[in-house]
Amino acid sequence: MSAKELSYNTHSAAQLRHLTIRQLRSLAALAAKGSVTAASTQLGLTQPAVTQQLRQLQDLAGLPLLQRTGDGMLLTEAGKEVLTLAERVEAAITDCQGALDLLAGRTGGTVHLGAVSTAKYFVPHAIAAFSKRYPKIELKLTVGNREEIREAMHGYDLDFAVMGRPPADVSVDVRQLGRNPHIIVARKGHWLEKDSGLNLTDLVHETFLTREPGSGTRTLMEGMFQRSDLEPIIGMEMSSNETIKQAVIAGLGIAFISAHTVAHELTEGRLIVLDVAGLPIVRQWYVIRRSDKVLLPPAQAMFDFLGSEGANYLPELPEFGAR
Repeated sequence: MSAKELSYNTHSAAQLRHLTIRQLRSLAALAAKGSVTAASTQLGLTQPAVTQQLRQLQDLAGLPLLQRTGDGMLLTEAGKEVLTLAERVEAAITDCQGALDLLAGRTGGTVHLGAVSTAKYFVPHAIAAFSKRYPKIELKLTVGNREEIREAMHGYDLDFAVMGRPPADVSVDVRQLGRNPHIIVARKGHWLEKDSGLNLTDLVHETFLTREPGSGTRTLMEGMFQRSDLEPIIGMEMSSNETIKQAVIAGLGIAFISAHTVAHELTEGRLIVLDVAGLPIVRQWYVIRRSDKVLLPPAQAMFDFLGSEGANYLPELPEFGAR
């Protein structure tokens, strides 16, 4: 180890433990707003006060935390490390407040649950069942596409999330929830309805209605065609499974989609499943949480409930799922 590295390690070990929450919040506000002026407004402090907090924090860190650019103040790599610390401290404070409220009998606690949009067809039913068992626990649900939920898992706001594939860039603990089959659906009366043993090559002239890039279903569909060296015709991109279903029913095209999103329409006969070789593609539903996220008792209870009983709330599917 060089003399410079030894000097820094000694400095950081001795000094960084003296930082304050106000200093961390000043850095977080600057990172979010891009200027000292905007950060001071958010914090309700004067600009000199925020500047002083940032200067003191940088002195304690022993490395430059900020860099002035034409686009405003940006964090250096060292600044980003300290910002991560700030986020973890804020999450720990929130968790502690929740635990204290729980111990004081002021609340049953709050659980922050995320779910990819495809999971919204069964997650509310699981939430309803859990709420009957634990009526004092407040549940907050955030729904987004896979990319949005993956990004949310980089922070500490969500206690856990329900999704089809755990993110590869975050260390997580995983509970398997149940099977998630993907199929190709068409409107009742489609000209391929009675054909069996179709191949993807039989569908290259069909128009596919699909989710937006970043959706897990879209990624899975593209991979399926790429493995066969084929490219589907994309008619429209839609951010809602509901819109895709209605568009297929209207005859605007066909769709590769999670069977759980169309169970009702299949039962009613408004949609049919095309018999395509290799389908359904069966993935799994998972409940995931950050490995370093400490779950309070209410969140742990919900996490365990989904892991052990969540499969009971998946929509019932027709017999194609067994093919």
